[in-house]
Amino acid sequence: MSRLDFTSHRLCVDAALHQGAQVELTREQANYLVNVLRLGQGARLLAFNGRDGEWRAALEPQGKKSVFLRLEERTRAQEGPPDLDYIFAPLKHARLDYMAQKAVEMGARRLRPALTRRTQASRVNLDRMRANVVEAAEQCGLLALAEVLPEERLEAILSDWPQDRLLIFCDEAAEIADPLAALRAAGAGFAKFAVLIGPEGGFDDSERALLARVAPVARLSLGPRVLRADTAAVAALALVQAALGDWRG
Repeated sequence: MSRLDFTSHRLCVDAALHQGAQVELTREQANYLVNVLRLGQGARLLAFNGRDGEWRAALEPQGKKSVFLRLEERTRAQEGPPDLDYIFAPLKHARLDYMAQKAVEMGARRLRPALTRRTQASRVNLDRMRANVVEAAEQCGLLALAEVLPEERLEAILSDWPQDRLLIFCDEAAEIADPLAALRAAGAGFAKFAVLIGPEGGFDDSERALLARVAPVARLSLGPRVLRADTAAVAALALVQAALGDWRG
């Protein structure tokens, strides 16, 4: 079969996966498959849990409420994204959903909400963000599930920054230059990275002073146009994956 099967429904489950295992679905999953999609006994789909790869499975309704998956064969071995943190100032509602989904699609391993002086939203619905992670993984054929960390003040995240992780700071005040070349030069010798996207109003002077003291750090320009935070997220992660991540083959 092809490496990626986009013709089959994919389902993220919270259970160990191995040949012959029976996995009971949640009520919401069962309702969606049986009552919405009208799938019946023996229907084939793909299951993954972020740990044990992807498996071909058969649907087995049992009684009126219980629905199980019977695992048949593994279609793909487990693999993970590069060691890439995505640190961002939370946005509101739909735009935050979009940002989380796109960061997962772009290969972020961890999502880290950072509260800044100009952050629009002071609280983050972590369960909703995790649901966005699962949805993006199901729809895009991903095997790994990005970790969602609780929100922290930016100062706390940057304190005692690890020396083996390059912080890539997207700065509208940085000199406009070839971003791929700048990233390749700054990222030489590193295997761990973090991309930081600030709030819509930008970082204030105290936060900029703090970022100037962090090491190792790379200031990155995203070109001559001012981008909204969710757009900047996609642009920055694409550049990092192209220059330093798994887009290089």
